[in-house]
Amino acid sequence: MFVFLYVTSFAIYTSGQTLLSHFKGENYSTKYVCSIPGLPGPAGLPGSQGSPGPHGRIGIPGRDGRDGRKGEKGEKGNAGLRGKTGPVGQPGMKGDQGEPGKKGPSGSGGFKGDIGPIGLAGLKGEKGERGKTGLPGVCKCGNIILKSAFSVGITTSYPEERIPIVFNKVLFNEGGHYNPSNGKFICAIPGIYYFSYDITLANKHLAIGLVHNGKFRIKTFDANTGNHDVASGSTVIYLQPEDEVWLEIFYTDQNGLFADPTWADSLFSGFLLYVDTDYLDTLSDEDEL
Repeated sequence: MFVFLYVTSFAIYTSGQTLLSHFKGENYSTKYVCSIPGLPGPAGLPGSQGSPGPHGRIGIPGRDGRDGRKGEKGEKGNAGLRGKTGPVGQPGMKGDQGEPGKKGPSGSGGFKGDIGPIGLAGLKGEKGERGKTGLPGVCKCGNIILKSAFSVGITTSYPEERIPIVFNKVLFNEGGHYNPSNGKFICAIPGIYYFSYDITLANKHLAIGLVHNGKFRIKTFDANTGNHDVASGSTVIYLQPEDEVWLEIFYTDQNGLFADPTWADSLFSGFLLYVDTDYLDTLSDEDEL
């Protein structure tokens, strides 16, 4: 715009010097005189407004301005019409367990189920109070009490070898099953018996044994050292009725058995430990009849 005004002013100035002189009252020749241009004159009065020029090209859009402040919340509008129900969504995740509700009314009792398996045994409980004494029981054996026991000694020293030794001094003979005339114990009650002997020896060695029905069950040998000594032995035997048991010196010249009623004894003993149960049951049955 400024360029346009400058060019217009320069054209008027160069082509209309006479007109300007006329207005100022100066006489100048009509010839052009080459001279240095003068200073620009004052601006003339503004001309009338020209017709609007054509629209220029649309410029590039400017940058977006900053967001304005959040406006105040408006009043709640009226509720719109309810839309159609949408499709059912997928089930959500399981939520936390809610608080238990109130107990409902009790239902009717069901049928009794089958008895379950027996459980493991529990811990042993505390001992209870002692109960009342019961009535006396009935013994199957009735009043049968079977006894058999003996203990005998000898009054003479150095008896004959290889035959039953006769212990003629009877100290105890329960049931009378020992015979002091021949030195043998004869079983009358079948069961388990215990036999033992304690023999004083002097001057000789002693080879003695316990015999059951003609067979040695045990044998012992004791050497004499010049002083008195004691030989002993014992065993347990099962006997049936009529079985025989005795003591016997089994080696010749090894007979140091010594007895003196005033200060030394030689003893032979035996007794019933317990009765054969089958025999006892038979006696009980006969007793009941």
